[in-house]
Amino acid sequence: MIQPRSILNVADNSGAKLVQCFKVLGGSRRRYAELGDIVVVSVRRAEPRKAVKKKDVVKAVVVRQREPYRRSDGSYIRFDDNAVVIVDGTEPKGGRIFGPIPREIRERGFTKIASLAVEVV
Repeated sequence: MIQPRSILNVADNSGAKLVQCFKVLGGSRRRYAELGDIVVVSVRRAEPRKAVKKKDVVKAVVVRQREPYRRSDGSYIRFDDNAVVIVDGTEPKGGRIFGPIPREIRERGFTKIASLAVEVV
């Protein structure tokens, strides 16, 4: 359950380390984002000499959330942190994805993110 002002980890090597959500896309009164939703984020902490700099405003897709997410088969999945992958359209800006990624990401159309991930749960 990601909402504006949520602080999120970045699960790729685009250069950003910590971002803050300030808009959930998908409707004028949309409050929360779940797995596979796109959010607009501001980069709060970044590595030097990388593609994404501090204060950049970028779009990102939510790949992990602490709130339990109900799957269609009735089971629940939850993660230890809230994390996003910075995207350009549907393609990730980074070349590597860190940590586990749920299979809902592939079902939402982000096949490149799912194929780059080390572990899909």
